[in-house]
Amino acid sequence: MLRIFIVLFVVGLLPAKRMYDRTYHDNGNLAAEGWKQNGLKEDFWKMYHPNENLESQGHYRMDLRNGYWYFYTKEGKLEMEGHVSQGKKVKWWLFYDENEKINHKCQLQDGVKNGYCLKYVDEELKSAEKFKNGKKVKEWFSFGAFRRENKLSDLK
Repeated sequence: MLRIFIVLFVVGLLPAKRMYDRTYHDNGNLAAEGWKQNGLKEDFWKMYHPNENLESQGHYRMDLRNGYWYFYTKEGKLEMEGHVSQGKKVKWWLFYDENEKINHKCQLQDGVKNGYCLKYVDEELKSAEKFKNGKKVKEWFSFGAFRRENKLSDLK
């Protein structure tokens, strides 16, 4: 038992191996680049589509996406952005149309709609929906009706 403790203690004292890593698509174009520590993705990473356009960018912690992330279409246009915690989408996420204008934003929990989704047309609010565990429970087409039934503080 003492030997196992000593080995674990000594291994814990060894410096972490940190290196900048790049991977490539079959066509030879860059697929991903970022930092690895002890073989796990850490800190800032960028992923690329096979056509070399940016696919996503954000931070990793122990090989899981964490923090704020951006995702792009194959054409290089912003598609969505939002918070990630331990690899799952959380909090508010913004989703964009083909002109990179917000077409909806949703509250997510563990990657599932849970809370409100606000829908826009030409950047003007058109409707609101409420979700619970991924299932729509209510929809409003009037901001007045929405305000009468909800607290605006829930939109934080």
